[in-house]
Amino acid sequence: MNHLLDRPGFGARRERLLELLRTRAFQEREVVLSSGAKSNFYIDCKQVSLDAEGAALIGELFHDVIEDVAPRAVAAGGLTLGADPLATATSIASFQRGRPRSAFIVRKEPKGHGTNQWVEHAGLPAGAEVVILEDVVTTGAATLKAIERARLAGLVVAHAVALVDRLEGGRDAVVAEVPLTALFTRDDFMPPERAR
Repeated sequence: MNHLLDRPGFGARRERLLELLRTRAFQEREVVLSSGAKSNFYIDCKQVSLDAEGAALIGELFHDVIEDVAPRAVAAGGLTLGADPLATATSIASFQRGRPRSAFIVRKEPKGHGTNQWVEHAGLPAGAEVVILEDVVTTGAATLKAIERARLAGLVVAHAVALVDRLEGGRDAVVAEVPLTALFTRDDFMPPERAR
């Protein structure tokens, strides 16, 4: 991703997004993560991804990353609820830049009526190349579930893109399936010696 920092505006937008995440989403306190592990910090990305400026920045940056790592992808999405605003923002940014990509949503459980489908999308054909989006990668479980469900729906997962990699083993689990690009790591929020 370092070469993307040379693109006009990318570095400035990334820095502004990091500022928003640090001030609105990052908390240095004891928490229990969805994985069950304890941590001394928490990043609630929805505090930024549901904000107008935050969503615009995420959409633009994710679009730029996807153009770089998976330019043939026709859609981007991931596991509900964390990926929902990311997918919508990315889809809108892609349309505004003249390279429209659809959004899709991977359910945590199959729809209880009708088609009982796991993946909601706007008519993506089987074999369509897609990118999985994630807010925070910890163990990688949510990203892996989204990859699995997208594949079962006949989609070809080309890459995964995350806002934050907590550097807690999730990256290794994800890259065993697809490449992963994260805009930030926990090192962007606190010194490594203080993170656990």
